[in-house]
Amino acid sequence: MKYLLLIYENEASWAKVPEAEQGKIFEEYMDYTRAIRQSGNYVAGEALQPTSSATTVRVKNGKTLTTDGPFAETREQLGGFYMVEAKNLDEAIALAARIPSSRNGSIEVRPIMPTPSPE
Repeated sequence: MKYLLLIYENEASWAKVPEAEQGKIFEEYMDYTRAIRQSGNYVAGEALQPTSSATTVRVKNGKTLTTDGPFAETREQLGGFYMVEAKNLDEAIALAARIPSSRNGSIEVRPIMPTPSPE
């Protein structure tokens, strides 16, 4: 089963981390990505640009409305994701717990809804 591991962190706190420490954390991410590729769990993954680059889109009464920034103000912002293949939720949680940002942010584990096969 596929799971999306959504990585949330406080952007303001991350900006205060010294550059050398950011480099170490980046290397941890590279090591993690290599490990889940080798284990066969990796499906996809990307880091996201800061929330200041986001645009939220809504359609109201047939009109498209856009707002600069994320959908909601929160303490933690979505910073990236991994899509993984895991045999069950327990394995997906174990994979999420190894993501470096799980130490100072949070990782949301969401199962991917299976796509019905075309008939």
